[in-house]
Parts: sequence; structure tokens; C-alpha cells
Amino acid sequence: MWSGPRNLSTALMYSFAARPDCAATDEPFYAAYLHATGIDHPMRDAVIASQPTDPAAVAACCTGPNPDGRSHWYQKHMTMHMVPAFDRSFLRQLTNAFLIRHPARVIASYAKKREAPTLQDIGFVQQAQLYDQVADLTGTAPPVISAEAIRANPRAALTRLCAALGLPFHEAMLHWPAGPKPQDGVWAPHWYNAVHRSTGFEEPEGPLPDLPPDYQRLSDQALPYYDRLAALAL
Repeated sequence: MWSGPRNLSTALMYSFAARPDCAATDEPFYAAYLHATGIDHPMRDAVIASQPTDPAAVAACCTGPNPDGRSHWYQKHMTMHMVPAFDRSFLRQLTNAFLIRHPARVIASYAKKREAPTLQDIGFVQQAQLYDQVADLTGTAPPVISAEAIRANPRAALTRLCAALGLPFHEAMLHWPAGPKPQDGVWAPHWYNAVHRSTGFEEPEGPLPDLPPDYQRLSDQALPYYDRLAALAL
């Protein structure tokens, strides 16, 4: 599942991890991304110490055997982690899907955790590029699901997503226990406070947030990439 940050991505990982037939992995390319770019993120040193930094090794793991002998393996990936230098041919071996959320909501949430986000930080450009690349590599248009649709009706949205992935919907996907999870990345204490309090998907969101002028300009820059994938959403 390819998304940008603050996209409901951790909650959706918890949803799939709640299935008895599904393993889950949290952002396996995060350390490789930080190592390759030199970008400063919260808990940077801890993240780099916790994962392989060689993108080829990460890709080999992601296309290897499923953990714990599970039938399915949910991998939560961030689009901006796929820096241009990384070989993406491994995408052919995955069943790829894309999770989107309106940029105004993403930016409002992201800015609470890390100030002054840029267009590169929020992953919308990379998401559109990855969508095209996956379609080219696999010869199939991958499914797109929106965070807004999931929160509006989790059962219906997840049923559609599972059908697009060739999976049966499982009732367990609607609920999970509060607190940290075994699959959480080492960065969870900084980013996952709210989702650790959850036991399921939150209620639908209200109107789009009002953003200060600089963040509104950023949202406007990201909006065409979001709109393009939103038109394809399940």
C-alpha cells in the first residue's frame, strides 16, 4: 500500500494486521530513504539503526517469503521513500494499491508533527509517478482507495478494496486493540500517538481545514496530483 504521510496509513495497516491470515510491515524503506537523502526527520538515528539501509536488500525482503507463514503480507510504504536512485523493478512482484487523502488534511496533520513540510515531504508527486510506474510495470491499473471513503463507511470501503485485491473481506479488519503494535516501526512514539488510542477507524471528517497562506499554497501545488488519483478511486 503506497501512500504519503498522515494518510490513515497506520490505521489501515492495523486493519489488515488484525486479519488472522495477514502479516504486516511498517515502512521498510524508511531507513534507506533517510540514509540516501540525508534528510533530517524525528528519531532519524534510531530509524537508521533499526532497518537495513540498502534499498536492494529491502526490496529483496519485500519480495521474499511472507512472515510467520501467513497467506498474505500487508506492506505499508511511503511514496517519498522511493527516491529516484532506487531500483523499482521489484514492484512487478507485488500487488500494489494506493491510499490517498486530500492534501489540506494531510498538511494540517503533518505540520503538527514536523514543521514546514515541502511538496517532497508529503509525497503527492511521488505517488502519481509511482502509480504510473506500477501500471506500466504490471500492465494493470492498481486500485486506489481514499482515506475519506474508509472513514465514511469502513466496511463498504474495505470490502471494495479487498475485492480489488482478490481477498475476501474479514470482519476483524474493523477493530484492533488500543496501544502499540508488534509491527510498529521504531518511530511510532513520535508519529502514532493518536492511532495508538484508537480501536477502529474514526468517524468521517468535517470540512477541509483552514490553512495559513504558505500551507494553502502547498496544498494547491499537491492538489492536481491528488485529483488525478481521486478520479480513479474505488
